[in-house]
Amino acid sequence: MAERNAPGTYFDAASTEPPHPAARSALIGALDAGWADPARLYGAARGARVLLDRARAQVAGVLDVRPDEISFTTSGTQAVHLAVLGALRARRRVGRHLVVSAVEHSSVLHAAEAHERDGGTVTTVGVDRYGRVDPAEFAAALQPDTALACLQSANHEVGTLQPVAEAAEACRAAGVPLLVDAAQSAGRMDVPAGWSFLAASAHKWGGPPGVGLLVIRKNTRWRSPLPADEREGRRVPGFENVPSAVAAAAALAAYRDEMTAEAPRLSALVERIRTEVPRRVPDVEVVGDPDRRLPHLVTFSCLYVEGEALLTELDRAGFAVSSGSSCTADTLRPSHVLEAMGVITHGNVRVSLPRGANSTDVDRFLAVLPDAVARLRRTAGVSTP
Repeated sequence: MAERNAPGTYFDAASTEPPHPAARSALIGALDAGWADPARLYGAARGARVLLDRARAQVAGVLDVRPDEISFTTSGTQAVHLAVLGALRARRRVGRHLVVSAVEHSSVLHAAEAHERDGGTVTTVGVDRYGRVDPAEFAAALQPDTALACLQSANHEVGTLQPVAEAAEACRAAGVPLLVDAAQSAGRMDVPAGWSFLAASAHKWGGPPGVGLLVIRKNTRWRSPLPADEREGRRVPGFENVPSAVAAAAALAAYRDEMTAEAPRLSALVERIRTEVPRRVPDVEVVGDPDRRLPHLVTFSCLYVEGEALLTELDRAGFAVSSGSSCTADTLRPSHVLEAMGVITHGNVRVSLPRGANSTDVDRFLAVLPDAVARLRRTAGVSTP
């Protein structure tokens, strides 16, 4: 059995990026200066309001939007739910039809399920074997009664970039607002213009957990699906977490600046993994678009191996990775993304490199992976070349 190396190597940035130093320093400062209620008028409260407004402006600068279009939420999931359900509620007179892709994040699909239970209709647009939506099929799904369309900027599990610009143009022509889940791409690359709603999550770029972004472009119809509340422009209920918002904004700005040089470097390391894994391990399928993809993420599936067992084996070898093939006790189903793509759904490993990942760790991963897979196959009684 492989020995655990210490410290371990973290290759699961798609789940959450390690805390950025800019977030840590901003959070500590804001805990002292931004604890008061930003809705009040006394000095400490005005100071907190200034910090919150600066954070909003900093995020707006990175995303190239207006500060008053941004609301801080408690998570990316909450941002998605508010965007989907709020847009559907505001456009109910137009119709009750919703368009989503088959590979959206579960937060989008769960909101779609809630919409169906409430009497709405949903069209799910399929993807090709790379996990990419066909722009023509997406446009064809738009109907006169379509209230909202949803398309992620990039897939969480396989890294494939979606045709957001083409989808946005089709939605504009049809008069349908477009929600873009930008959780995996915000901070790493610019999101194509033309969308009406955007959702993102701070922990994906090294900000603190528990902070999301909901962006609603001006002149976009939206009505809160929740009881009325005066906070965050009447969009997000509850007391604002000013220190975490400040930390999230600082991390986003710093992370985006770093990605100018870091993204191409990470992409080269990912390309090495994409090339070397099928050379070193028999019966492996690398999934996702090889070219139109996120720079830091690669996913592959190994025949005759359970994904959870392989993750455990790699953890013993000192590597923290994740899997899209994990089954949960309540559904006993593998990844909906891999199923929609028509690729192998078991023995799946997602490697996502954090900022600062180095070639030495990648080489070591490539060295230990073949033995890990071979051990599990032998245990399962499978003989491979």
